[in-house]
Amino acid sequence: MTGVGVMLILLLLWKMAGYMKGNVIGEKAGSAFNELGEACLEQIWKERYPLAGADLNNGDQAPWYVLMIKSVYPSFHYKEKNQKPAAKPHSDPSYERYLDEQRICREYQYLFLYGGEDTSLDPSQQADTMVPAPTPIEEKTEELPQNVPGKIYLKEQLADYDYMMKNFYSIHSSTTAGRDLMNADEFLSRNFKLTTGADQPQILIYHTHSQETFADFGVDKPDATVVGMGSYLTSLLEQKGYHVIHDTSVYDLRDGKLDRNKAYTYALDGITRILQDNPSVEVVLDLHRDGVREGVHLVSDVNGKPTANIMFFNGLSQTPTGEIDYLKNPYREDNLAFSFQMQLKAAAYFPGYTRKIYLKGLRYNMHLRPASALIEVGAQTNTYQEALNAMEPLAEVLDMVLQGK
Repeated sequence: MTGVGVMLILLLLWKMAGYMKGNVIGEKAGSAFNELGEACLEQIWKERYPLAGADLNNGDQAPWYVLMIKSVYPSFHYKEKNQKPAAKPHSDPSYERYLDEQRICREYQYLFLYGGEDTSLDPSQQADTMVPAPTPIEEKTEELPQNVPGKIYLKEQLADYDYMMKNFYSIHSSTTAGRDLMNADEFLSRNFKLTTGADQPQILIYHTHSQETFADFGVDKPDATVVGMGSYLTSLLEQKGYHVIHDTSVYDLRDGKLDRNKAYTYALDGITRILQDNPSVEVVLDLHRDGVREGVHLVSDVNGKPTANIMFFNGLSQTPTGEIDYLKNPYREDNLAFSFQMQLKAAAYFPGYTRKIYLKGLRYNMHLRPASALIEVGAQTNTYQEALNAMEPLAEVLDMVLQGK
């Protein structure tokens, strides 16, 4: 503080020099005072904002406080996103992808600190994630379907950006969703009706976190996992005539140890190979269950059964300052449209079934197909039966959207 005070005094002298320049000291002295003043300003800036001029890519040569603040302060990771990536010495695609993921982890470290798909709700937040009933509009401009047990949202309501965001979305602080992106008319205009016949694979179901379990998992219920839940959804969709691949690979274990940090990297390799072998697949579903605080129970009565609430989850590949260069998703708007259409179907035919769609900043491997969805089914506090019950309306909602109904 003393140093800053001294510099401020010098700045006052600099100002005085401006007056003296024309009267007493003369041109050379005034110029010297100007240079001194600029130096003082620069030094104050460095003292107040030491990271602004620091070489943050200089490893251990940077001061310890620079490295510490860099590791937790988002602004510097935003700043780094335009830096050129290091040259890749290897040509193997899997290894290059690995190097890309390592660079992403470094450059967007602050996102990965809370980049998982868990919401970590506590009981007081539970109501905020549920879809509220639509507010009425005095004049209805379209005919509404009859015998619909849930809620129908009118175009006038959905055209209101603020209304749509308030009623359908929860947005994490790691991202942003502006008016240019969130357009209900555009979302509803997209067609997800399948073009591939059931003689070829149409749908891929997999689990980035296959080790996620439900409350009654144990020796007596070894199938009480998201994989067991995925098997049930597979059978329900097959009964409807769809050709489904259920990938039961384990992506979150390495050497017998749980490793969720790299699970999305490992899963990307796995499902990419599956899609290369089965290019006819049009729908990719990553089934999870949420992680919440104890005391939160995400369950509703649906068709007379206790049913785990589901949540559609979208990764926007975007921070509040813009898109993430290394996590491009050419199907981002399609992904958003796919989840939005399923959300509306669920609201109409299975009221109380879904939570608000959750938006976060990373990509979550949703860039491989337009009809890609990450779906959270209940949480660790739900029973396995509640999760299985949730697969029945999910199969119906998927069927409606994929049939273009």
